[in-house]
Amino acid sequence: MIYLDNAATTPMKKEVVDAMLPYLYENFGNPSSIYQIAQKNKKAINDAREEVAKYLGAKPSEIYFTSGGTESDNWAIKGIAEANNAKGNHIITSKIEHHAVLHTCEYLEKNGYEVTYLDVDEFGQISIDDLKNAIRDTTILITIMYANNEIGTIMPVREIGEVASENKIIFHTDAVQAVGQISIDVKANKIDLLSLSAHKINGPKGVGALYIRNGIKIENFMHGGGQERGKRGGTENVAGIVGLGVAMKYAYANFERKILHLASLRNKLVEGIIKNIPYTKINGHLSDRLPNNVNISFEFVEGESLLLLLDMNGVCASSGSACTSGSLDPSHVLLSIGLPHEKAHGSVRFTIGSDTTVEDINEVISTLPSIVKRMRDMSPLYENFINQK
Repeated sequence: MIYLDNAATTPMKKEVVDAMLPYLYENFGNPSSIYQIAQKNKKAINDAREEVAKYLGAKPSEIYFTSGGTESDNWAIKGIAEANNAKGNHIITSKIEHHAVLHTCEYLEKNGYEVTYLDVDEFGQISIDDLKNAIRDTTILITIMYANNEIGTIMPVREIGEVASENKIIFHTDAVQAVGQISIDVKANKIDLLSLSAHKINGPKGVGALYIRNGIKIENFMHGGGQERGKRGGTENVAGIVGLGVAMKYAYANFERKILHLASLRNKLVEGIIKNIPYTKINGHLSDRLPNNVNISFEFVEGESLLLLLDMNGVCASSGSACTSGSLDPSHVLLSIGLPHEKAHGSVRFTIGSDTTVEDINEVISTLPSIVKRMRDMSPLYENFINQK
């Protein structure tokens, strides 16, 4: 199997599993208790908190553990909205956010809040001028993702942070795809809240974190006991939290070499596809892009069928359309960057991981042209196109 869907999830590293195992068995104490086996678990949580904070340029006291990126996004947006509704009711986001952000904003719109959804350009970036023009006296939150999960485009985060800071507006960024792929400094970029997830960086599913800058006023999302310094109730997922801490450590180990390796494989895959398959287009920004992302449109091809044929050839990737989730509509991200429906439906995302090899990429480059040709040979649209040339 050649696994090229690392933006969806990643396999856990052996080091992560080994670190988690004791907390799934003998180290079972509740961290809120006072006896030794419980306090050992509390220390493990705090060690992981320090590890996460270190790679974000944050303080350990600013890291709160959650069940994952979706919860972190929900908490950030709803928590800021509720805590600051006396100041205003306006939120700014973009049209290509993850649904954890978009659906949360839509929920708030039903409850009296106003949301501006910024357009993006053909590469998937917002305009800083558009952001400035969207600000009102009632704006309380800007929530713009760090990097897009589908097309890999990196947003101008530093500039967004500057605008938010100058206007005394809270800035949240969904960095679920960016963590482990980009060097992040929340202070330098004036980020007030940041969401991340463990299973995107070779950690376990069901655990994530929300960075909340000290001094930010935010309502609790989970109510219960006094866990997470009273902000997020519920007995901690000790094993998962330990796994997240170890995953963060390995995500940033030999970081520059890792990024160069990923980018090299990405570029090789892009060049191989463009060279060997006509009528293709790379989606997303060509330089301001995650090092592991290749999103490409194949004209006269249906993405879901292409995925099935790739799977039959041992290659795992994902589609640019949302058909697998039960929707016949193409990706909102691809439509937002200006792709017509037929090209959006023919888009496929390959995302490379740390275990991907040159041989894997060569195999995909070798296999893909014949699959695309087979599908186009069955397409009346392609036949008409060729006949009209």
